[in-house]
Amino acid sequence: MKDPEAASRTSGRYQRKTAVALSYKPEQHEAPVIVAKGQGQLAEQILEKAKESGVPIQEDASLVEVLSKLDIDQQIPAELYHLVAEVLTFIYRTDQRAEKGWKRHE
Repeated sequence: MKDPEAASRTSGRYQRKTAVALSYKPEQHEAPVIVAKGQGQLAEQILEKAKESGVPIQEDASLVEVLSKLDIDQQIPAELYHLVAEVLTFIYRTDQRAEKGWKRHE
């Protein structure tokens, strides 16, 4: 999973985590694509895989709720471009900060 975003939300009286992972490869798709999604234990596995891979995780319950209704391998609709662009900006900035921090410690 390259450049995915995973997030979680809770619903109802009990906490049931939901996670969605995105991949954005401009050379293959014109918009980010849903590469994984799940609830409960599957959501935990998605989040754990993201952590293990060093992928930034951003929590946004509203966005996750909308994205979780899309199918795997589906590009996000144009209506969500702005919201997902904010997530990708977060990831880019996080990566830039990590690179700068890494270079300082070399």
